[in-house]
Amino acid sequence: MHSQFAPLSPGNLTERHYEMLVQAVVDYAIFMLDPAGFVVSWNAGAARTKGYAAAEAIGQHLSIFYTEEDRCAGKPGYLLDRARREGRAQDEGWRVRKDGTRFWALVVIDAIRNEQGDIIGLAKITRDITDRREAEGRYDALRAQLFQAQKLEALGQLTGGMAHDFNNLLTIILSAAKLASRTDDPERLASLLDNIQTAGERGAQMTRNLLTFARCEPKPSRLVDLNQLLDAASTFISQALPKTMTLEMQVDEALHAVQLDPSELEMALLNLILNARDAMSGSGVVRLEASNQRLAGDVEGLQGEFVLIAVADQGCGIDPAIRPRLFEPFFTTKDIGKGTGLGLSQVYGFARQAGGSVQIESTAGQGTTMQLYLPAGSAQAADAGE
Repeated sequence: MHSQFAPLSPGNLTERHYEMLVQAVVDYAIFMLDPAGFVVSWNAGAARTKGYAAAEAIGQHLSIFYTEEDRCAGKPGYLLDRARREGRAQDEGWRVRKDGTRFWALVVIDAIRNEQGDIIGLAKITRDITDRREAEGRYDALRAQLFQAQKLEALGQLTGGMAHDFNNLLTIILSAAKLASRTDDPERLASLLDNIQTAGERGAQMTRNLLTFARCEPKPSRLVDLNQLLDAASTFISQALPKTMTLEMQVDEALHAVQLDPSELEMALLNLILNARDAMSGSGVVRLEASNQRLAGDVEGLQGEFVLIAVADQGCGIDPAIRPRLFEPFFTTKDIGKGTGLGLSQVYGFARQAGGSVQIESTAGQGTTMQLYLPAGSAQAADAGE
């Protein structure tokens, strides 16, 4: 039995068919503008999204859908000029419905040209993505809460080593003060006072490091000098290791700067060090290496200039059966009370948020290397391209 309707094909798809297809779309506002930005057509999706009937919208200028702030800033005119000049303009931002309510919109404006190349109109597509934006906001808030919870866990593991170091500093200060009270030798007294001052300054620096690390509010993302950050963090992160372990660092000169929140990088480095520590049975060497790398899609499709920070331990390696689960929140192979399993998930989340990746190289009985790839800041990427 044959259908009475002929299927659509390029040969019989008329202008009327195109109009019917556009009108059938209700999730996207699709309409045409003349070259000056006035509405000349209006689909059902535009009526649903913006609240205007076709008779109310046709003939109106594009700017009526923008907020008062955007109109004052000249945003509608800027987007129209860009579409006419470059052929396309894309934007995300608040838009206003007929009833005055706002929604977060993803907007694309394309220039339409005739056979001679002259612009005869503009096609505009708007999608309401308010729900997606709110979901992203909830995700960011949850990620911040998990980050702070993991930071508190790391602080708990740091306090033992720091308490030992503070005790040593207090021993130096008290002993030097007692000896200073018993000597009449000016040179001896000056030497003892110098020891007291040096120990006090070191304790003050440890306190500043701890307070900086423990702060609740994240720092805004900025271009970070990695050589400077790694040098400042070396003493701090080494305190996470017992006295029977040593931290060896090999950092290349002139590392690319990276765009990120330095506190999240410090947290990621500390998590990698703690993970390496726990993989070894009380003694050994943890190596941290940093170098510039050019990727060509071989690491999760990443391309361009990156900085590789690798942390290697001399532990027993990772069981291949659990490797796929290592970055899951709350997954841990440690005993109860020894960790929440948030460490590596924070490292993974941080790397993905920064536009990079985390890779694992592990050999049974020989140890594990965690590789953190971070994209170079825009200035470095531009220099490398040139």
